[in-house]
Amino acid sequence: MSTTDTGRKAEAVVAQYLQQQGYQILDQNWRTRWCEIDVVAQKNHAVYFVEVKYRRTNVQGDGLDYITPKKLKQMAFAANFWVAQNSWSGECTLAVASVEGKKFEIKDFEEI
Repeated sequence: MSTTDTGRKAEAVVAQYLQQQGYQILDQNWRTRWCEIDVVAQKNHAVYFVEVKYRRTNVQGDGLDYITPKKLKQMAFAANFWVAQNSWSGECTLAVASVEGKKFEIKDFEEI
């Protein structure tokens, strides 16, 4: 499985998990020339911008360990871009989902 295929599968697993938790998926793998968001989901009156991090193993840390200040800045930029493009005026939250292993198990889902 290619890196792109693996990433897409992890994103699909997270989207399905969020739907089971009562979220509505608004966008998946949303991209522009300047930025991307793995999953955009809405629950109640808030939109969640979810970064999906997949790791085959956690030997070098789990997915949450890869959310650096630079990545947070990129996530905020992309979220603001989506908000402007979609004329969203409600609450916004950044979140990260950590997916691990051959079975693509969700290890963590955290709001940032």
